[in-house]
Amino acid sequence: MKPSALCWCAALATVLLLLPHTARAQNGTPESGETTRILFVFDASNSMNAFWGQRRKWDVARELLSASLDSLYGQENLELGLRVYGHGTKHVPGKQDCDDTELIVPLGPGRNLIIQQELKKLRAQGTTPIARSLLRAADDFAMREGPGRNVILLITDGIEACDEDPCAVSRALQAQGVTIKPFIIGIGLDEKYRDTFQCVGRYFDASRPEVFEEVLDIVIDQAIHSTTAQVDLLNAKGEPVVTNFAIDLLERPSGHPVLEAVHTLNSAGLPDTLSLNPVPTYDLTVHTLPPVQLNGIELTPKIHNHITVAAPTGFIDLTETRPHSALLDVPVRVTQKDSCAHIHTQRVGTRERYLAGTYDLEFATTPVVRVEGVTIGDGRIVPVSIPEPGMLTLDTGTAGYGGILYLGEGQRKMVVPFSGQNPSGRYTLQPGKYVVMFRAKHASKTDLTVTRPLDIRAGGSHHIDF
Repeated sequence: MKPSALCWCAALATVLLLLPHTARAQNGTPESGETTRILFVFDASNSMNAFWGQRRKWDVARELLSASLDSLYGQENLELGLRVYGHGTKHVPGKQDCDDTELIVPLGPGRNLIIQQELKKLRAQGTTPIARSLLRAADDFAMREGPGRNVILLITDGIEACDEDPCAVSRALQAQGVTIKPFIIGIGLDEKYRDTFQCVGRYFDASRPEVFEEVLDIVIDQAIHSTTAQVDLLNAKGEPVVTNFAIDLLERPSGHPVLEAVHTLNSAGLPDTLSLNPVPTYDLTVHTLPPVQLNGIELTPKIHNHITVAAPTGFIDLTETRPHSALLDVPVRVTQKDSCAHIHTQRVGTRERYLAGTYDLEFATTPVVRVEGVTIGDGRIVPVSIPEPGMLTLDTGTAGYGGILYLGEGQRKMVVPFSGQNPSGRYTLQPGKYVVMFRAKHASKTDLTVTRPLDIRAGGSHHIDF
């Protein structure tokens, strides 16, 4: 069997389950009514004839897989199938049969005995077309109707021998929702090739025959059982008491939503328990303002996991306005301090939650009013208000040009341009000094421009008649 030119990616897992820092565990083993389909992709290449301890790898692997199938008799909502590669064509150096992959036992319920019988008939003799075998697995699953989770369990002692890319095939199958992340059990695999498997799926190292049985049981257990989890949204004290935010849990890398819900505390004041598939890797988004993301979440199977997210929140309170205020419902653009990234548009008259932090607010008034450095603490309600505007009633009697200039902060800024229309009407302006300039559309000389100074007071009314 010829090693590939290192077309796979790096970093190997051990026989131990990888426990990410995002999930803590407690006891509990709920079941799921969802159909699980496990397709065993079995290596029957010539290298499997090598001795492993006192016996050939091929004999040990066949017998232990057969024994594991005994324990699955009568398992509800379980379908099994067997695809084998390297069994049909004898290996000849330089003449690899890369199409030597076959679905021996189609997926279906109660296939345990058939798979055991077929394993006895097979012999190891060919090459290692892993990528092509994974690609054909998509058709194997497509033969089954109805929803379910599709799991590939690859048992191999070597790497791709046909210069194809199992990593790309695995990513494509997951992205299309055909399968979830494959399991790979490496049988006495040469250390220098172990790093090639992480990009394909979740790797388990069966370095000795006695370890293979244990690893096989662990993998099958993960594939057929559900687990539970809760999302702990922590306040500044590390207490899981933050709630009532929308959350998304997406399966990686397909991006398929597993959960779209509003986070809830139950009657005991604890986050609700969720029943989840422990096999995929997940990405979580908590739709706070701004959102919090936690990527690469892996769950420990058959136990209760805690997915923890730091989400201390406080409030920006824009309700401190007088009844019937002209500011009510004015949009306020909220950004993080010293950032132009738009987080949210809140309206005057509302109170809304944000992550603890410092924010800048921009009121869509005339002219725009900015309030900078609003600091939100955990559980803190921060009132923010600006002066009430005044009202200008303008009567020009005709169309014309000019506008209303704001005189403030050492600048003269056009805040209401007149562009040839009749500008007569009412204008809501923030307190400050202004100049109104107007030239009738039919006036042909610059010196026919009329100007009026204007001092707007909070809540005041002003009238200009040209």
